[in-house]
Amino acid sequence: MTIQTVASTASGWVECRVGGFQLETAWEVKPGQVLVLFGPSGAGKSTTLRAIAGLLRPARGHIEVGGQVVYDGKAGTWVPTHGRRLGYLTQQYHLFPHLKVEANIAFGLPDGRSAAGRDRVLELISLFQLEGLTDRYPWELSGGQQQRVALARALASEPAMLLLDEPFASLDAELRRTLRRELRAMLAQSPVPVMLVTHDREEALALGDSVQVINEGRTLVTGEPLDVLGQPGQGRVARLVGVENLFDLTVQERNPRDGTMTCVGPGLRLEVPLDSQISDSGTPDGGQDRVTVGIRASDIILAKEDLPGSSARNRLPGQVVSVESRPPGYAVTLDCGQPMRCHITGAALEEMGIQPGQRLWAVFKASSCFLVDQNRV
Repeated sequence: MTIQTVASTASGWVECRVGGFQLETAWEVKPGQVLVLFGPSGAGKSTTLRAIAGLLRPARGHIEVGGQVVYDGKAGTWVPTHGRRLGYLTQQYHLFPHLKVEANIAFGLPDGRSAAGRDRVLELISLFQLEGLTDRYPWELSGGQQQRVALARALASEPAMLLLDEPFASLDAELRRTLRRELRAMLAQSPVPVMLVTHDREEALALGDSVQVINEGRTLVTGEPLDVLGQPGQGRVARLVGVENLFDLTVQERNPRDGTMTCVGPGLRLEVPLDSQISDSGTPDGGQDRVTVGIRASDIILAKEDLPGSSARNRLPGQVVSVESRPPGYAVTLDCGQPMRCHITGAALEEMGIQPGQRLWAVFKASSCFLVDQNRV
């Protein structure tokens, strides 16, 4: 079943001041696309959503939703929240405890008792697989069911834009994955621009068509999720998106034939992708080029012995320093001359019998390494 929702690109820019905090940001989201606002708590993500929703008045800016200018500081345009045609969902859901599922969904409609309103509610009940739950109160529903009802209510009035402020944060990992798939399926049938706030990398990669990293009220980078979150080239971005391993090394030699270069540091020797900007002669003062190399913990394979027949150019012996639970798996830290963090599944941990003090090998390809420019914020 396809639910028809007419939407256009949502765009704008704002400067906001809240106490001593200042936000400067801009965005553009096309219908059916998800723009993820990614960053730590207090970065300005939720403030951006509040400004778009009309819950916060910017100091300056321009906001368009559904082809309508809802705010323009220079022209003095200000459309109140109820006139902006927005769906707004937070992790609290804010369902009405005295209303049953069907009434909660119908609440946002101008006339939920009309034939058209009734049809709209039935469409959403079918889309979110809520049949059999319509006569239940929110407190009789599971967390996932409550989230479905809240999403259905947010879409009931056919909003021109959907704002999602960490709506999956209070759910367990498996339920979060299920609901992400359902949200994606919903967007295929009801294409509206979506802005999603999260600090969960997996969520950003699963849902985002583009990612905007925000910190301290400023946009650091906007781009494809894998580019921004996979191998970020900026130092501050790499730290914010949680690159687990960052090593300050010196370029020892370049290997143009292999497209790699060898980088060394205290107790560490790595082969990494060749950077054409690094010359054979080193720095102008005759020294060697220094680089910061990033490696994702999930790109490292652990082995009980060396794998000389492997295509991986980096095979480092080390000793297990710690094993920590990191749902849905575990984080293992090896001392390979420098601490190296790796991620493995629970099954791998059990089969290999990994425990502190054990000798293991960290194995990864040169292409899993990437250079981080610490001079770029």
